[in-house]
Amino acid sequence: MPPSNRLIMKTTLLTTAALLSLGVLGARAAEIKSADDLKDTRQKASYGLGVNAGSMWKNRGADIDWDAYTRGIRDSQAGTGNLITDAQIKEAMTQFQTETQTRYQAKLAADGTKNKEAGEKFLADNKAKEGIKTTASGLQYKVVKLGDGPKPATFPLNGVIKGWTEGLQLMPVGSKFQFYIPGDLAYGQNAPPSIGPGQVLIFDVELLKIEPPTAAPAASAGAAAGQPVTSDIIKVPSADELKKGAKIEVIKADDAQKLIDKEKAKQSEKK
Repeated sequence: MPPSNRLIMKTTLLTTAALLSLGVLGARAAEIKSADDLKDTRQKASYGLGVNAGSMWKNRGADIDWDAYTRGIRDSQAGTGNLITDAQIKEAMTQFQTETQTRYQAKLAADGTKNKEAGEKFLADNKAKEGIKTTASGLQYKVVKLGDGPKPATFPLNGVIKGWTEGLQLMPVGSKFQFYIPGDLAYGQNAPPSIGPGQVLIFDVELLKIEPPTAAPAASAGAAAGQPVTSDIIKVPSADELKKGAKIEVIKADDAQKLIDKEKAKQSEKK
């Protein structure tokens, strides 16, 4: 299964100005016949921009006429005037975007159906393997190591996928679990291109020891009203933060309440 990626794909197409900037090398494309012709950073970067633009249009299912594309770049840079009027360009771009978006959505649907079927087969086979447990939602997990610390009682969404929200609540501190997350508990049809729609995701997760927070957590609705915190709070970094070495933190209810009370005392002193 592909790794998880937080990159959110934007479904809007590039503007005419962006297209021109991506095609800077268009006027010299005929001179570039091999890697040896890319002699300096400018040429290599320009070639890279072209690769990125081509990949973007390919992923969106766009049917580009590259001869016309290159001619448009040349005319724009030369400043000699366009072959058609601005109104004609706008009308054509609107129709092109509609057709491309329709084609792209159809591809997403087809890929999603294919991935869902493959994912269901994988989960059905995986479910029968030793050590695999399945929850009512369809989340599968394997306990690699069971810790003896506290188990989080609640877990705010904070933008993470449903499978993480459910799975982390099963883990005592000090545990290592492997999660097998169905597509509907992951990114569903809105997955980034590097993952694909409807894909099953696999994570190896270790819930580490409790560490004192560096700053007081935001007060919950109950705390703001003067009510004590009655459950542990789990702080999960974003995917990018995890890659940079950030750790999952579990703050005990008593510690969280002390931090809130301390912050209230500071505010009272200021008054």
